[in-house]
Amino acid sequence: MITVIANLKGGSGKSTVTFNLAIWLKLKGEDVVAYDLDPQQTLCDVARVREEDAIEPALDVKQTDDEDINTNFNAHTGHVLVDVGAANMQAMRLAIGVADRVIIPVQPSQPDVWATQRFLNIVRESCNGSSNPELIAFINRADTHHSVTESDEAEEALTMLGALKVIPKRLCQRTNFRRALSEGLSIFELSGKSKSAEEFEQFAQALYPDLVN
Repeated sequence: MITVIANLKGGSGKSTVTFNLAIWLKLKGEDVVAYDLDPQQTLCDVARVREEDAIEPALDVKQTDDEDINTNFNAHTGHVLVDVGAANMQAMRLAIGVADRVIIPVQPSQPDVWATQRFLNIVRESCNGSSNPELIAFINRADTHHSVTESDEAEEALTMLGALKVIPKRLCQRTNFRRALSEGLSIFELSGKSKSAEEFEQFAQALYPDLVN
């Protein structure tokens, strides 16, 4: 399955989500390869830290030229996770065009919802009737305080867009995610009993229900 994690907005947490999903799948015994098509190469960097520290399981992160995206993605028989952003629009469009599904992290703000709506237009243009990937959105970096309503409002606004499946498994704004990434660790490897690890486990299970123990 080819899963593209993408969004028009920078700082939405695409690389963090891609990395943690990849390690979650690896720990389930799944065959996983990741592609870093973002010029910032955050996914490559964190995989390099993991390799230098000899952390198992290792994560294979690849890069590819735009003209080879279709061939390279479809050469893999397991899970293909693709981290790509608006800084590489050509690669984003090509990756979406061959994707089985697109996961869209959305921060809880009205501008992010507007950007998601524009992103859906890019998805339609990229597919051009040749494919029909499943589109999944979720609130990332959600507020942790119950009195703050922006996350609820953003999630409701996403459901009103109509073309998306919105999963109600939010990832909150927690410093553990930044710390784990800087150490080459997934959130559950850093602190398996933390709230952030629990949230990510629920999120991953919603995306891969067949892998739930």
